[in-house]
Amino acid sequence: MFNVVRNESTPASLAGRRRYDSEDVLEALNKVFHKKCYICETSEPLDINVEHFVAHEGDEDLKFDWNNLYFSCGRCNNIKLAKYNGLLDCCDPDTDVVRTVKHLPPSTPYAKHLQIEAQSDDDKTQLTAELLDKVFNSEHTPNKAISASFLRKRVFDQYNLLFKELNNYYAPMALPEEKAIAIERIKLLLKATSPYSAFISWCIIEDKELGPMLQDFIGIVE
Repeated sequence: MFNVVRNESTPASLAGRRRYDSEDVLEALNKVFHKKCYICETSEPLDINVEHFVAHEGDEDLKFDWNNLYFSCGRCNNIKLAKYNGLLDCCDPDTDVVRTVKHLPPSTPYAKHLQIEAQSDDDKTQLTAELLDKVFNSEHTPNKAISASFLRKRVFDQYNLLFKELNNYYAPMALPEEKAIAIERIKLLLKATSPYSAFISWCIIEDKELGPMLQDFIGIVE
């Protein structure tokens, strides 16, 4: 999960309360969430849903409230449903969702599990961590087990890009300009526009040298 600034005005089609997933709504959400599912951070998912952060359950105000509409992949929306209403809000400027829930990538392309860990004991953080763990590690149905494996592989592929730059930066014979280039590329991977940026962020947070150096680039909203 990553922090988001909802910097698009309310789409016109919501005023008529006919549909909450009209083209202008989808286009606005696509911009706000950088084409990423707000839960799993998959970029440009094939199955896109307009997701209600708080399940509307027939409440017309919640159903058409622009601030309650989020950009989600179909898989995450199907897992979340109405059970997870009390999540950390990635659009809340006072909540650092990246640092509040630890995300660590899998160690191999086909690892059976990746680490999701709440960093505090409050209900919202615990519930958010529970949902994220289910999204990335669920095996409660054969379909979810296979799709979770595919998702972990995508996270690993992004981590592998980071690992390459870490090797370039920490190489014993690395020149200053080579280190500088590696840092700039790591900054790109940390950007909210990059897929699975929370996982990349936590790799840097856990790094004794790069963590302090790049702390101002972690969790930046755009």
